[in-house]
Amino acid sequence: MTLTIRRARTSDVREIRSLVAPLAERRVLVSKDTVAYFEGLQEFRVAEIDGRVVGCGALHVMWDDLAEIRTLAVAADQLGHGVGGALLESLAQDAIELGVERLFCLTFETDFFTRHGFTEIEGQAVDPDVYVELLRSYDEGVAEFLDLERVKPNTLGNTRMLRQL
Repeated sequence: MTLTIRRARTSDVREIRSLVAPLAERRVLVSKDTVAYFEGLQEFRVAEIDGRVVGCGALHVMWDDLAEIRTLAVAADQLGHGVGGALLESLAQDAIELGVERLFCLTFETDFFTRHGFTEIEGQAVDPDVYVELLRSYDEGVAEFLDLERVKPNTLGNTRMLRQL
């Protein structure tokens, strides 16, 4: 069994949705419509073992020095085998190649992200002028990052974390 991390393809979208579905039902991840996965497909990487997609994760650039790790999910039977860590490090490498210096995540899995160099933060991870610019985004994930009231039901209990690259 060899773990491969690769860019997601359109043929992976239904498998990505299947990985996310149980986590969305538990409100650990935000549920999205299928079209949203297709629209953001270029942000995704998948983990594959023997042709089976066993994990996914996305990197969403938010500003010149900041990107968010999104939709990091691993099949239940692969938890604890390094799949999530391999995906996260692949996404971090993508961020470095894009010139990003910091990674943000909004998560319940603080132990996992701490093991991978993230630390909890309070308040905003951007300057006030950048905050104002980000308010113009239509992306719900950016609204969650900004901690806007309209997305509070989706973010209750999550921890804001940051990693310097």
